[in-house]
Amino acid sequence: MSLSSAIAIAQSAFSTTAQQTATVSKNVANASNADYSRRMAMLGTTPNGAQIVSIYRAQNEALFKQNLASISQSSAQSSLLSGLEILKSALGGNDYEAAPSTYLSAFRNSLQTFASTPGNSTLAATVVADATDLANSISNTAAAVQDLRLDTDKQIAEEVANLNALLAQFETANNAVKSATAAGADTTAVLDERDKLLKQISELVGISTVTRANNDTVIYTSGGTVLFETLARQVTFTPTTAFDATVTGNAIFVDGVPLAAGSGADTTAQGKLASLVQLRDDIAPTFQSQLDEMARGLVELFQEGGQPGLFTWTGGTVPVAGTIEPGIAASLTVNPLAKANPFLLRDGGFNAVVSNTTGASGYTDLLDGYIAAMDTDMAFDAATELDGTSSIMEFAAASIGWFEQIRSAASTADENKAALLARTEEAFGKVTGVSIDEELSLLLDLEQSYKASAKLISTVDAMMAALLEAVR
Repeated sequence: MSLSSAIAIAQSAFSTTAQQTATVSKNVANASNADYSRRMAMLGTTPNGAQIVSIYRAQNEALFKQNLASISQSSAQSSLLSGLEILKSALGGNDYEAAPSTYLSAFRNSLQTFASTPGNSTLAATVVADATDLANSISNTAAAVQDLRLDTDKQIAEEVANLNALLAQFETANNAVKSATAAGADTTAVLDERDKLLKQISELVGISTVTRANNDTVIYTSGGTVLFETLARQVTFTPTTAFDATVTGNAIFVDGVPLAAGSGADTTAQGKLASLVQLRDDIAPTFQSQLDEMARGLVELFQEGGQPGLFTWTGGTVPVAGTIEPGIAASLTVNPLAKANPFLLRDGGFNAVVSNTTGASGYTDLLDGYIAAMDTDMAFDAATELDGTSSIMEFAAASIGWFEQIRSAASTADENKAALLARTEEAFGKVTGVSIDEELSLLLDLEQSYKASAKLISTVDAMMAALLEAVR
């Protein structure tokens, strides 16, 4: 080997080591960045020694797609549980002390106490007060359900706008990847950016991807609708300004195709948007229908002469038995006549139908009838997803049981999907993430390579000096 060749090899080694060191340093600097994929300098052999051929970006397509699916599932479940927790808080929290079933039990107990001493004016007033609390509980819960639907609708609008913005950013990133790939330039940074956007998109909607020539990526929703192909498809949604039991929210459209809602407590939804639609259009309306049936049942049970008695509503009639009267819960109230004269509950007279014609203070026929009726089976609409034949006491308890069952199952599913996401992120991170230990070990190897190159230069320098001395 000539001295000039030795110098060229040493120079090549210095250049290669410098590039490798820069790559390792970049890895170490991004060790905590979840959206960064580890870089590796790929070496090739040339007449002048090893040289950097390319910078390789660690990746695993199968694990990445699994990670996207886990993100979608976890995001959907978390959003559903969050809405259920808001509704649980409106019902009083863990003990459901503000739930209609709680006030219904208190009302029935006070009604029994009053029946045992029907001449006591204080007890009569207490029954009316408890009836008022019951009516307020049902109407307030109905308002909380509709507030939840409205807030969910607003959140959908915000997330749709966010999704459209992310798709626009993805279009820019995808074009950058295609251009860099076609030109043979370094694509590592733009690929990181594009993958980061895919993760953010998958939080909002379930997706699958297909990669074409020049690293061009096409995005489909989990339902098969094109979300991005060369250009971003438009996601549209029209918010609803107000909700009540008769209002249905608008659908989300992806390129003109409606986005399907999730179903079940362990929701089938992929992405936040599908679970928000499920909460707004399935779970909340079903619970609303149960509240409406409770209110209708009370009006029916305490009617007098075919007209509302103790309990009334804006419709002013006794609704058809066993059929949901949409929105009745929101306007349920206690008859003002009962507040003015609590003994009307004992004697009758809300609609000029007086049962206690003698005004006897010990009269209990009406009170006993009401108490018995509250424990007697009656018809409820099957659309409530509860038993169609039960007492109003059982129906109210079953409603809270239905809600808690869904919330509890959703909580368990959320924990499971969060754990699955953590595992997929860990597996993906082991392949594409940065290990500080590995990078520091590689730096030590590079240090030895640098020392060897420096030793070679030192040796060549000594030989050149000896040669010049000999010439003199």
